[in-house]
Amino acid sequence: MLVAFPMPDIEPDWWSPTAFPDGPNDNLFHFQTTFNGQPVKAELHEYAIAAGVDRSDYLREKGISLVSFARATNEATDALDDATKAEMLHLGMFVPDMYDESDGAEKNYYPMWTYRATYTREANFPAGETVKVEHRYKPSVGGTTGVSFLSEPYEGFDPAAAYRERYCTDETFVNAVRKTVKSGDEPRAAPFYESWISYILTTGGNWGGGYIPKFRLVVDKGDEANSVSFCGEGIRKTGPTTFEMVATDFYPEKELEILILERHEDP
Repeated sequence: MLVAFPMPDIEPDWWSPTAFPDGPNDNLFHFQTTFNGQPVKAELHEYAIAAGVDRSDYLREKGISLVSFARATNEATDALDDATKAEMLHLGMFVPDMYDESDGAEKNYYPMWTYRATYTREANFPAGETVKVEHRYKPSVGGTTGVSFLSEPYEGFDPAAAYRERYCTDETFVNAVRKTVKSGDEPRAAPFYESWISYILTTGGNWGGGYIPKFRLVVDKGDEANSVSFCGEGIRKTGPTTFEMVATDFYPEKELEILILERHEDP
């Protein structure tokens, strides 16, 4: 049977310090899989999605990498002729950016399609036998140099509500962070760096008729001075930096989103 393992979609961000997968082009996520302890080779399938449309073949025909967030890709798109740039802008694959140079205004076109990747392989599951399948990969980690969810709502966006929805940051968590802000400082002056980790869970339900028979999640925040928040039921602290969630017949309704606040000064 065909076994597929989709990776999180990656959308380029050219204006903030976001981390992206750093592996080689043929295995950006450092993906590895084993079957009963033996390594097996998986095939990588890549896609470029712009405005909801698959533009993978379009880019291949033009010799452009599907990895939208790579600098080399931006350099390749910058070298395109004006007509092609206009066409890709019309298709929702570019976002224009104006900037000033010493000799006048310049315009750059940044690739903005979503990079999507899935690993597949053929596997044989003998009837009546128990087999152990392991998938490992190195997720990309986004983040900020300060805390953003303490800010007041602006332009119709409420940071606190967005983080509460995505990471289940409750009042106790938020108040604990707020207390670290020195009097008179801006909310972003809280002594933490944010790190965001996304992990796909919903496809795990494909193995058990829509649910995961035995589910165990362990999250390690790395240091006792750090803070962590993520959504789940029955989460318990199992060590100075570790938290565990165990469930039976678990139905994943959404992906796992983890927020880690790394302390960058002594408490």
